[in-house]
Amino acid sequence: MLLDMDLGVLLPSLIPSLQSVYVLVFYFVYLAVAGEILPGKVIRGVLLSDGSQPRYRCNGLLALTLLVAILGICAKIGIVSPLVVADRGLELLSATFIFCVLVTLALYVTGRNSSDKSSSLKPHVSGNLVHDWWFGIQLNPQFMSIDLKFFFVRAGMMGWLLINLSILAKSVQNGSLSQSMILYQIFCALYILDYFVHEEYMTSTWDIIAERLGFMLVFGDLLWIPFTFSIQGWWLLHNKVELTIPAIVANCLVFVIGYMVFRGANKQKHIFKKNPKTPIWGKPPVVVGGKLLASGYWGIARHCNYLGDLMLALSFSLPCGVSSPVPYFYPIYLLILLIWRERRDEVRCAEKYKEIWAEYLRLVPWRILPYVY
Repeated sequence: MLLDMDLGVLLPSLIPSLQSVYVLVFYFVYLAVAGEILPGKVIRGVLLSDGSQPRYRCNGLLALTLLVAILGICAKIGIVSPLVVADRGLELLSATFIFCVLVTLALYVTGRNSSDKSSSLKPHVSGNLVHDWWFGIQLNPQFMSIDLKFFFVRAGMMGWLLINLSILAKSVQNGSLSQSMILYQIFCALYILDYFVHEEYMTSTWDIIAERLGFMLVFGDLLWIPFTFSIQGWWLLHNKVELTIPAIVANCLVFVIGYMVFRGANKQKHIFKKNPKTPIWGKPPVVVGGKLLASGYWGIARHCNYLGDLMLALSFSLPCGVSSPVPYFYPIYLLILLIWRERRDEVRCAEKYKEIWAEYLRLVPWRILPYVY
C-alpha cells in the first residue's frame, strides 16, 4: 500500500481522522469491559520475588468471538462498514502510534512517582530517560485493575485478525480474492484463534514474566503486531499470485510442522512450570539442577519454540510467492528479533543459573535450529 502512494497522498492519509479515533476508543473500551465481565478461566501467573502472583482472566477467545459477531451484525445492518480498517489503515496506524507515545509517557511519569515496593509495581529507574521510557519502569502496571501488559498483547493479537478480515472484505468487494489470499487468511486466523484457545500459556512467556512495560512492549503489541504482521494481506490486495498445487501443499506442510513445534514446545514448558514431574513424550522429564527442562522439544534446542514461530511466520509469507521481498518482512524481522532475544535470554540465564546453565548447555548445545545454530 505504501509503495503505491506518492508523498502527496501518503502524508495526508497519515493524519488521524475523528472516525479513526472513534474506532480505537470503541475497540479499547470494548476490550476493557469484555475482559472484566465475560467469564473465563482465572490463571495465576509466575510467583514473583515478593511471593505475590498476578492473576489473569483468560477470556480472550470469547471476547474475540463476541466482537467479531457484533461487528458482523453492525456491518449487516449498515451501522459500520467492514472496509473501515482497510480504507483507513494508515490513519489507524498513526492514531495507534500517537496513543502508544502518550500511554508510555503516562507509564513513565506514574512509574517514576511510584513508591510501591511490590514486585509488580516497584519502580526500576536507571536515570536515563530514554532507556526508562523505552524499556519501562514497572513490571505489571495496572489501570482500573486491568493488567496493562496482558491487555495490550491481547489487543494487538485481536487487532491483527480484525485488520485481516477487513482486507479480506476489501478483496471480495474489488474482485481480487485469490487462492493466495485465502491461504494467508486461513493460516493467520488459525494461528490467532489457537493463541486465544491457549491464552493461559501467554502468562508464562518472557514478555509477561520478565519485561517491564515501556514503549518497546506497548509499541510492539499495539502497532507492530497488527500492522506489520498483516503486510502480506495488504500486499496480496494489490498483487495477484497464482500458486501451483505442489506450492500449496508445501506451504501447508510448513504451517503444520511450524505449528506442531511452536505449540508443542510452549505447552511442554507451561506444563513443566506447573508440574515438573509431568511426563514428556511418555517419559519422565530430564531436568537439570531441578530447574531446567532438557527433554522433549527443549532437549532438541534451547529455544525450539522460536523455530516453530519462524516456520509459522514463513508460512504466512509463502502464499505471496517470491516476486518481491516485501511480504517477507515479517519472517526476516522475526528472525532478527528472536536471535536478539535469545542472546539476551541466555545472558540472563547464565547469570541466574550459573553452573546449572553450563550443564544445560552441555546437554542441549543448539540454540534454535539443531545442527545449524
